[in-house]
Amino acid sequence: MFQPVRSAALLGGTLLFRTRFARLALTGVALVTAATAVTPQAAAHDPGRHPSGGGPSAVIRYTEHGVPHIVARDYAGLGFGTGWAQAADQVCVLADGFVTVRGERSRHFGADAAPDGSLSSATKNLSSDLYFRGIREARTVEKLLAVPAPAGPGREVKELMRGWAAGYNAWLKQNRVTDPACRGADWVGPVTALDVARRGFAVSVLGGQGRGIDGITAAQPPGAAHVPAPDAQATARAARELFAAESADMGSNAVAFSGDVTANGRGLLLGNPHYPWHGGRRFWQSQQTIPGELNVSGASLLGTTLVSIGFNDKVAWSHTVATGVTLNLHQLTLDPADPTVYLVDGRRERMTERAVTVPLEDGTSVTRTQYWTRYGPVVTSLGASLPLPWSASTAYALNDPNAANMRASDTALAFGKARSTDDMLAGLRRTQGLPWVNTIAADSAGRTLFTQSQVLPRITDELAQRCSTPLGRVTYPASGVAVLDGSRGDCGLGRDQDAVQPGVFGPSRMPTLKDAAYAENSNDSAWLSNADRPLTGYERVFGTVGTPRSLRTRGAIEDVAAMADKGGLTVADLQRQQFANRVPAADLAVADTVRACKELSADLAEACGVLERWDRSMETGSRGALLFDRFWRALTSSVPSGQLWKVPFSASDPVATPRSLDTGSPGFAKALTAAVNELRAAGIALDAPLGQHQFVLRDGKRHPVHGGTESLGVWNKIEAVWNAAGGGYTEVAHGSSHIQAVGWDGGRCPVARTLLTYSQSSNPASPHYRDQTALFSGERWVTSRFCERDIMRSPELKVVRVHERR
Repeated sequence: MFQPVRSAALLGGTLLFRTRFARLALTGVALVTAATAVTPQAAAHDPGRHPSGGGPSAVIRYTEHGVPHIVARDYAGLGFGTGWAQAADQVCVLADGFVTVRGERSRHFGADAAPDGSLSSATKNLSSDLYFRGIREARTVEKLLAVPAPAGPGREVKELMRGWAAGYNAWLKQNRVTDPACRGADWVGPVTALDVARRGFAVSVLGGQGRGIDGITAAQPPGAAHVPAPDAQATARAARELFAAESADMGSNAVAFSGDVTANGRGLLLGNPHYPWHGGRRFWQSQQTIPGELNVSGASLLGTTLVSIGFNDKVAWSHTVATGVTLNLHQLTLDPADPTVYLVDGRRERMTERAVTVPLEDGTSVTRTQYWTRYGPVVTSLGASLPLPWSASTAYALNDPNAANMRASDTALAFGKARSTDDMLAGLRRTQGLPWVNTIAADSAGRTLFTQSQVLPRITDELAQRCSTPLGRVTYPASGVAVLDGSRGDCGLGRDQDAVQPGVFGPSRMPTLKDAAYAENSNDSAWLSNADRPLTGYERVFGTVGTPRSLRTRGAIEDVAAMADKGGLTVADLQRQQFANRVPAADLAVADTVRACKELSADLAEACGVLERWDRSMETGSRGALLFDRFWRALTSSVPSGQLWKVPFSASDPVATPRSLDTGSPGFAKALTAAVNELRAAGIALDAPLGQHQFVLRDGKRHPVHGGTESLGVWNKIEAVWNAAGGGYTEVAHGSSHIQAVGWDGGRCPVARTLLTYSQSSNPASPHYRDQTALFSGERWVTSRFCERDIMRSPELKVVRVHERR
């Protein structure tokens, strides 16, 4: 519940108390009678009017669970209201991110401490700072902002960033920080529009340069010692694991149903993104309105200016992390006399040296040199398991086309304005801004869309065949990571005619499925977005065709295909699917496990009975779920997937294969015994209800958590943190986050149910620190208030006009 404060001054705006409402028939904006000189008529005439006549401002109407409905007269005002409201809920998380993109973590938190991973893969603050200060000193973001649209960001997006920074700063100036995570901290301070843009840049390169920050900042010319070449097979395995969905800290499910299978002929959309529960990649809910221009509701990543996953009165969409590999490598042939010079068509090109200085906690500083080429930065690793050594003869440069992409917000704005799935495709073709996600959408006319429209390096299979180095000939088929011969000018990436920037695929090359009965993705490639209409013909860099699907994908296809076959679907069916908590791994393996278990040691007799009686779901009351979870984790981590099943994968039956658990392998008995011993040692009964030992603590209260891990294949994915001494899974690292089930009934308002699993605020002092977490625990939903009459009927409505103080 929104907590009223003692004075309007503390809010930095005018607190308008709820009495009589004035409605604008044309704009749908309503405000409440003011307790001060502001009249409802004046407020309704111009919801974004600054009381003194200048500067951006907005009206924020808060409804249940602290969801803000932000109304402004222009984009700067909308950004202002959004920045203000985000700061009110998440000021410490936001401030931490701004320290990151300014390259100041070492100064405030210590060079050897680890960032939270929200904005890069850097393992230490020093490497994070070296990278982001290098971006600052090269004026990378400034140059991208100066590129005219459509290759660069549009005017509206720049206004949103300007307004967001002003709103964040105004909140800081007019309010006291109560969150203990940063209360009184000297690293919390004003930001600029450029800081907001830098944060957007960091999000865009998460899948490219962001993966290689340690390797970019550590790259130094070799000494006299011999440096061995990387092992091709080991590099290919590491690259495949690096880009595998099961090893990612982000994923998602989404499904769109067409009017052919719904109860009223209109579309349905269920979005279930799997994102971190803590840190700077949390979602945050809002509704954003500029009367007559934009009216959209949904979730934004913290620090971004627009709804990125959401709905309006005509269309709804969600994103899933795509399989497209957003980087490639160029293997450089070096000048024997100088390892900082490389050859292209026999001509020498000197690397660009960037000396970057990072201030430290003790007042000293560290200076390191980074090396950049025509292809991008020299990189010596993509994580600890994927070394790319710089030798006297060879180095590797990382190409990331999203390092030239500042268009993601333009795409989000196009989606917010869309009136149909065709409009969404048109917006994607025009802006081409999504760096690492697929889009799944449905509209009120009953149409559906899946498209893997993302910014990818233009690696065609023909180019990879012609230009791969010996290392690339192994890594590309295995992982989609191309390693091209950087010494050949004819191995450049070229340009598609319909692409807004060079070196990327144009919209006509994107895997796209229109108007299927269902369109579904669970982080596998586009191939089986609909099992009856498989997508083929795309380049390997987009993903694979005819390869095994994850258990989550297999279970999802089984579920949504059965729903489509049943027909007559409604939003309630989407809600049931979200919390069915079915375990596809159990349906495939429990019967075999129980049969084999009974033939093993007598010590396992109790476990056999528990698994036999288990309901094969991950509900909080399910007995046996925890035992199977710990067994399955142990089994799949010790037995390669190719040795797990008796019936191998078949591309002609991809949803039902592989199957039939191979219980004869030595790993089976070891894994089952280990799980039993583990639970007993922790004092956990083998048949304990899942919710007793999978929970989160908020304000000292336990909230049982349903759902299960990636390896189990559960739609409602939850990756929890195991703490045997603490009683089991005592926190969630990532998983189901901003969930939305959306449809239409022919009226003016969408029929939408939403849930933000970890709640709107990270501040323990906020009333919205755990309220939606409690709802999630009880599998309850929030009825979205989109239309004006619904907002105004909220029993918890509070309305605030926010503006700068002069």
